[in-house]
Amino acid sequence: MDDRKLKILTAVVDEYIVTGEPVGSKAIMKHVKASSATIRNEMAELEKQGYLEQPHTSAGRVPTYNGYRLYVDMLTESDPLSADEKKQLDEMLGSSFISEDDLVQNASLALAQLTKCASVVADSTPKFSMISKVEVIPTGKRMYVILMVTSSGTIKNKAFRLEFDLDNEQLEFFNNFIKENLDGIPLSALSDEYVDNLVAAMGAYMMTLSPIFSEVIKMTREIRSQDVKVKGHKNLLTCKDFNQSEIISFLDDDTQQISKFIDETFSDLHVMFSDEKDGFVIHNSSVITAPYKKNGENAGSLGLIGPMRLDYKKFIPYLEYFTDRISQMLTEHDTTLPAEIDQTEDNE
Repeated sequence: MDDRKLKILTAVVDEYIVTGEPVGSKAIMKHVKASSATIRNEMAELEKQGYLEQPHTSAGRVPTYNGYRLYVDMLTESDPLSADEKKQLDEMLGSSFISEDDLVQNASLALAQLTKCASVVADSTPKFSMISKVEVIPTGKRMYVILMVTSSGTIKNKAFRLEFDLDNEQLEFFNNFIKENLDGIPLSALSDEYVDNLVAAMGAYMMTLSPIFSEVIKMTREIRSQDVKVKGHKNLLTCKDFNQSEIISFLDDDTQQISKFIDETFSDLHVMFSDEKDGFVIHNSSVITAPYKKNGENAGSLGLIGPMRLDYKKFIPYLEYFTDRISQMLTEHDTTLPAEIDQTEDNE
């Protein structure tokens, strides 16, 4: 594709983002120095190549999914944020926070308000955490607490009751067994086969200690469950680019839908389209995500859900600024708070 076609494609996408209407050659002449006839011919070629389409015979053209992909990957130059815009974003984010979740949720809410899209926060724990420590502590007659710590700083406690008391030998064996077999293991590695092999490896202690081991595995799976939160749902419902029934279906199961969609996006800023992901219910949609870090390690991902007709040049800098500020603030302040012990007992 030559330079003129690229400029024309960029102009079509830019105009369509603003107006939402098919773009004709006269509108392109404001951006590209060429005659109307030349632009029409180039637009026809772009249509043959699959980057533009013509909704009606007499109408102008609109970008296809492939046109958006080329625009985002090769053509878009984001508009730099002004000092006033950065000040506004800082005010929306806030200068102090109680917990990591509060900080990230503030950014998510601000992003939804600024862009009139839905925003999404995804916790990276399921992909990157390893088990740092597991310990079983007796707290009373037949009462025990499991303490679990992960490499990402997650601290989880759970109280439970057994039908019998464990002696010191059994407790020592179990804690040593867990240390040898689970410490340093990624949460993602705890497959059913791996767990079954560990249970069998307990040997003579299996019948006595397998109930405790089951509680430990339940805790790891709770931590592994990706924590995804969506804000700005109403923005999706009022967007004319979407089928309302698809939005309602998405809202009924937003966590599972978006979790699958952003499963591989914790490495860098990423723009995805619904056409690229099988099973995503919202057609004609795009998702932009960017990671935020804590002490140089991936801590999660912040993103936007909206139509393909997004102002990428404007919204991407918002997202990048928020994730950079979150990373900076999380690194400067230790926001990890010990979890309270869950006093809920398991009733047999």
